[in-house]
Amino acid sequence: MKTFRMAALAGAMTMVAVAAQAKSDIVVGLNLEPPHLDPTSAAAGAIDQVLYANVFEGLTRFGPDGSVNPGLAESWEISEDGLTYTFHLHEGVTFHDGSALDAGDVKFSLDRAHDEDSQNAQKALFEGIESVEVVDELTVKVTLKAPDGSFLFNMAWGDAVIVAPESITEIKQEPVGTGAFVFDDWVQGDRITLVKNPDYWGEPAKLDRVTFKFISDPTAAFAAVMAEDVHAFPGFPAPENLPQFEADARFQVLVGSTEGETILATNNKMKPFDDVKVREALAHAIDRQAIIDGAMFGLGTPIGTHFAPHNPDYVDLTGLSEYDPEKAKALLAEAGYADGFETTLKLPPPSYARRGGEIIAAQLRAVGIEAEISNLEWAQWLEQVFKGKDFGLTIVSHTEPFDIGIYARPDYYFQYDDAGFQEMNTELGGEADPAKRSDLLERMQRKIAEDYVNGYLFQLATPTVANAKIRGLWKDAPTQATDLTGVYWED
Repeated sequence: MKTFRMAALAGAMTMVAVAAQAKSDIVVGLNLEPPHLDPTSAAAGAIDQVLYANVFEGLTRFGPDGSVNPGLAESWEISEDGLTYTFHLHEGVTFHDGSALDAGDVKFSLDRAHDEDSQNAQKALFEGIESVEVVDELTVKVTLKAPDGSFLFNMAWGDAVIVAPESITEIKQEPVGTGAFVFDDWVQGDRITLVKNPDYWGEPAKLDRVTFKFISDPTAAFAAVMAEDVHAFPGFPAPENLPQFEADARFQVLVGSTEGETILATNNKMKPFDDVKVREALAHAIDRQAIIDGAMFGLGTPIGTHFAPHNPDYVDLTGLSEYDPEKAKALLAEAGYADGFETTLKLPPPSYARRGGEIIAAQLRAVGIEAEISNLEWAQWLEQVFKGKDFGLTIVSHTEPFDIGIYARPDYYFQYDDAGFQEMNTELGGEADPAKRSDLLERMQRKIAEDYVNGYLFQLATPTVANAKIRGLWKDAPTQATDLTGVYWED
């Protein structure tokens, strides 16, 4: 009997030890798998969702409230003319390969980003840089071509993280950063694993291991969270299941806002979408609330331009594109398409796009527009739509922060080219006065709304379902990130 009791006690102690061990690990579900692991050479937000702050860091970084905070730069000075930024790096920072971070790495990263042959998806963020100079080992001076009030903000983007020159050849498969977690393994089609960085320069991570599981199917996501195989799922793809989780004491549900303007993106250079009357007809053919209710189960805020409603400078322009199918038909007739036309509707994997696409196709059909749906994997969407511009219509959430400036890029995938807008965007970059910036932003919002560049649908909400004992998760998503550096299990 004594032997049995001791064996039982030993077994119980082992179970307790295993439970304690599990408290230092977490499995996080995500909708999309990254196409590769270099955030400085792709437009895929899925890369930042895994690596931003966790593995890679920039000179500055976004906080959970969207604020811009010191990152690898502990401080900086700005010259009186606003042209020179002198950054002072933290001492003792090392990359995951053991090499020391210095000003030369910063120069390499920024020069690489704004090089003529740069593959950076947000190259425009760096076009204002005139030069990058190493002052000493921990000091770097960046000189701009013109004052830019958004420069520190731009340096917080995932596209502006600092990388080691010696890691570039393998960065897409073996990312080497300076963050609180180290890349461990990638089983493509299934998961990516990160482990705690024991030599992290800042506040160490509380978790020892993070596993990102990629689950795009809403039904599978629900099953994985309900079975507790996944401990947290930011951007949970099945909002219809949220009430069930809210009623279960094992879980917590966080519903926050994002920077994600969800749009019916339109190829402005393709006929018939090169005609503003056709684009206006599209806008009036769409019932935003029906899309929000049908695809997002009520989660989302209608928008009438490409700007986040929670931003103080947001202007409500939804009235310019109210749902009015009869007006849509009349506009099509004026444009010479009284009998309608056919086009393509290419959809990436997220449920807002796939579900929303079915609803929008039916709404367009009601005014005579036949939209042939093609469901694409993320890599296909990037290749065909974003890079190849081979599409008529598509649905996507632009989750980059404060990104109205993309409308000033004629070669951007929806191919809007307006000199007036480009001039306003340039003026905004050099304007520091808050009142003048607000006026410019109102004019910019109104311009793209009145030009009906895209069909503006809704601001994406971000529901997160997680184990009730997990703390430190971001509720809102001010950038594309799953920052786990402050996440822990509550005892």
